[in-house]
Amino acid sequence: MKNQFVHDLPFGASLLPSGATRFRFWAPVQKHVSLEIDGAAPLSMKSVDGGWFEAEAPCAAGARYRYRLENGVAVPDPGSRGQVEDVHGASLVFDPRGYDWRHPDWRGRPWHETVLYELHAGAFGGFAGVQAALPVLAELGVTAVELMPINDFPGHRNWGYDGVLPFAPDRSYGTPDELKALIDAAHGLGLMMFLDVVYNHFGPDGNYLSAYAPAFFRDDIATPWGAAIDFRRPEVRRYFTENALYWLQEYRFDGLRFDAVHAISEAEWLDEMAAEVRRSVEPGRHVHLVLEHDGNVADHLRRDFDAQWNDDAHHVLHAMLTGEKDGYYADYADRPSERLARALSEGFVYQGDPSAYRKGEARGTPSSDLPPTSFILFLQNHDQIGNRPFGDRLTSQVDPDRLEAAIALQLLCPHVPMIFMGEEQAATSPFLYFTDHTGDLADAVREGRRREFAGFEGFAPGEGTSSIPDPNEPETFERSRLVPDARHGAARQRLYRELLNIRREALTPRLEGARSLGSSAVEPSTVVARWRLGDGTTLVVASNLGRDSAQIEQVQGNLLFESRPGAVDSVRGGRIAGATTVALLVPAP
Repeated sequence: MKNQFVHDLPFGASLLPSGATRFRFWAPVQKHVSLEIDGAAPLSMKSVDGGWFEAEAPCAAGARYRYRLENGVAVPDPGSRGQVEDVHGASLVFDPRGYDWRHPDWRGRPWHETVLYELHAGAFGGFAGVQAALPVLAELGVTAVELMPINDFPGHRNWGYDGVLPFAPDRSYGTPDELKALIDAAHGLGLMMFLDVVYNHFGPDGNYLSAYAPAFFRDDIATPWGAAIDFRRPEVRRYFTENALYWLQEYRFDGLRFDAVHAISEAEWLDEMAAEVRRSVEPGRHVHLVLEHDGNVADHLRRDFDAQWNDDAHHVLHAMLTGEKDGYYADYADRPSERLARALSEGFVYQGDPSAYRKGEARGTPSSDLPPTSFILFLQNHDQIGNRPFGDRLTSQVDPDRLEAAIALQLLCPHVPMIFMGEEQAATSPFLYFTDHTGDLADAVREGRRREFAGFEGFAPGEGTSSIPDPNEPETFERSRLVPDARHGAARQRLYRELLNIRREALTPRLEGARSLGSSAVEPSTVVARWRLGDGTTLVVASNLGRDSAQIEQVQGNLLFESRPGAVDSVRGGRIAGATTVALLVPAP
């Protein structure tokens, strides 16, 4: 349906009913700005209050334009809906009303039905490639696809976190209408679409904001990626709030994942933005907001955010499965079962506890009052694979039986599960860190990557920092495309399909109102966790991720799943074999 889904941006290029286009540009340190449209004479923009410049021009969709600053530099529009080629080039006037939606009545799905699948659009061949994969994901039991950031970045290959034009889908993935077609197709299959957005920094190449709006950034705070964005300024707050609304309203994304919000110094803006999203979304539509927050701040989850990536749960599961103690895994290496039990029953492991990795600094806030669906549970994601020196997956680190026991625990507990692309195929192909920088920046990224792992203890014989793949080499990206495991891929898919079917039929209808009844731990590798579900039944999951059997309390109930034949009989008798997960449902009294 045309003309229905448009978000009227208060800046950038907006088509007018008259057939002209209005341009608005914030450049508070400029005295004069010219609008340059291909094929037309430069047009001086009118200066208005607050550092804004405005102009109207007789041009239509498809017009190419730039803003010319006082020093002669031509810059793209920071509100660009799309670029002609790349981040340094001309912006395009787009008609957001041009796409004919096939499923305009889609209203989304409730949060408790969510099974996330995170993927990189480029590794799938762009928006069209992702669209082609949707039927397989829907058949598997996935209910929501999450795209890593897609906003325009320099070059043709990038994770997306180096983006500099937050409103423009990157041309290497496809056009804005092809992105809308992807989302539309997902809705036709009953799938939600989520987008990862980055509001804590801009990439190092192609960000011109400091040339005409230096007030966009703080000079007293730095992030790991550069100068902090100044969310004290109303123009900055509005810019990013508009971005969230834009993706949700104009593109009909069903949810947003906000990257590394602990790097946003004005945390109250998050709640301000989320509240506006809730007010703006049409009644009856399900829209979901998800955080990544290294500080484990739970208060946002008591307001308008649905959930948070639970890094704590990932870290302890990874430490249990691999035995790794490097970096932040050191905080989870001791008493791992106890820490996993806390994650399953209370959400965060660190709730104000001192972190040895952070030199004794307290981390986190209490989270035990929150429902289990406030936490997203994953065994892998883009960071936890790609930020390893060689991008290796758990399939190359953990034996299949133990990994499959962990998969069963993940998919059959009430936390919201997230699958990283390829897990369901037992993929062995790495997911590497890749960029497409050139010149001095390419050298800096490559050498910085090697310095980052100079103290890494996990190198195999003959490996070292010089062996780490160069992020800028095209081969690094090509190696990150999915390669299903020839030996275990088909069986792993059957396992995922079985577990997700059990989740859909037996657990999802009961998840609303679910609450933890506590978890018990048997060191070093076994937990028994219980939840009272919304209809009064009790879910019990017993999981032993080690190799040796363990004595546990006797567990009763109707079998939902056992990862090895006959395991439920042992569990009912008070013992669980290694590499085993058993899930049972106890009827309401």
